[in-house]
Amino acid sequence: MKSVEEIAREIVVREGGYADDPDDPGGATHHGVTLATLQGLGLDLTGDGTVDTRDLRRLSADQAVEIFVKHYYHRPRIDLLPQAVQASVFDMQVNAGAQAIRILQELLGSLGETVAVDGAVGPKTVAAARAAAAPDPTLFADAYGIARRNYYYALADRRPASRKYATTRRGTKGGWILRAEEFISPRFHLSAAQHRERVAQWG
Repeated sequence: MKSVEEIAREIVVREGGYADDPDDPGGATHHGVTLATLQGLGLDLTGDGTVDTRDLRRLSADQAVEIFVKHYYHRPRIDLLPQAVQASVFDMQVNAGAQAIRILQELLGSLGETVAVDGAVGPKTVAAARAAAAPDPTLFADAYGIARRNYYYALADRRPASRKYATTRRGTKGGWILRAEEFISPRFHLSAAQHRERVAQWG
């Protein structure tokens, strides 16, 4: 079983280096850490009294891992969820914030569990997730991964500027979809043809 630190390091690799894509609502990022996060934590890495992109560029991979473990895993209490989904929810928490928990809560609702869709891990969400995972933890993890994939497609449906993250210019799966499918059993991966059919309406 991987440690949370090992999972966090995989997220850092998945996120990549410094980027400031104008089509990314999250703004500038480095190792997956946004400038807003750095500012919220008050990490003045240059010591000049302000937290800006220069500080973000100076952020190390080790510092990013520390931030993710503390603020994206333990603080939102992902450690209380069934082990089978922890890595995927953690990865999504880094990628999309509290939306990671909302996706889980919506999934639980579709499975007949009664939970509020509020993006917070409380006792009811924990109990519902454990109950849903108990019969088949792997299948539950697959269901969450598929829900993530559906979220990415739906987001790109609504926001054309984000479609480049869901599909490539060649029509193959983009980073978002590949990222979701890292946490889905191969038998539930979409074929190339299924992906092309899903994004055909985007033109």
